[in-house]
Amino acid sequence: MYKLSLFIVALAMLTSCGKKADSTEDFSPNTAVEQGVAAEATNGAAYDPKRGEGKFSNMQLDDKLDVAMAETGEKISGVKCTSCHKLTDERLVGPGWKGVTSKHKPEWLMNFITNPDPMIDKDPQLQSQLELCLVRMPDQKLNEQEAREILEFMRKNDGLN
Repeated sequence: MYKLSLFIVALAMLTSCGKKADSTEDFSPNTAVEQGVAAEATNGAAYDPKRGEGKFSNMQLDDKLDVAMAETGEKISGVKCTSCHKLTDERLVGPGWKGVTSKHKPEWLMNFITNPDPMIDKDPQLQSQLELCLVRMPDQKLNEQEAREILEFMRKNDGLN
C-alpha cells in the first residue's frame, strides 16, 4: 500500500508539472513586467527583475569557460539540483536549465541560487512558475563559491567552451 501511495504522489507531481507540448508560456525575464505585473516588493521597495534580490549586483564573467569550476559545479548540481532540474529545456519539478544563462543575467542567477525565498516572494516571473508547479525551490544553503561553480556549469551546459 505504501509503495502504491508513493507511486501515485510521484506520478501526480510529474504530470502536473510536466512540459506541455502546446504550451505558449513565456518565462523570459521581462514577460511579467511587460504584461503589467508590478515588480515591487510587498513592502513597497523596488525590485529589479534583471538583478534579483541579493548581494550580487554587477558580475563580469570571462568569455572563456573555467573548466575546473564547471566540473565542480556539475558535481554539486548532481547532488543539489538535478533531482528537480533537467539539463534540457524540459521541466521536471522545476524548469529545465537549457538556455538559462541567455535568459538571465549572471547576478540574477547567483542571487536566485543563494537567496531563493526572497526572490520567489518578489519576482513576478518566479511567481508565475510557482503557480504552475506549486513547489518552491528550496534554499540549498549554497555558499558563494558553490553558486559560482554551478553558474559556470550552467554556462557549459549552454554551450560555452
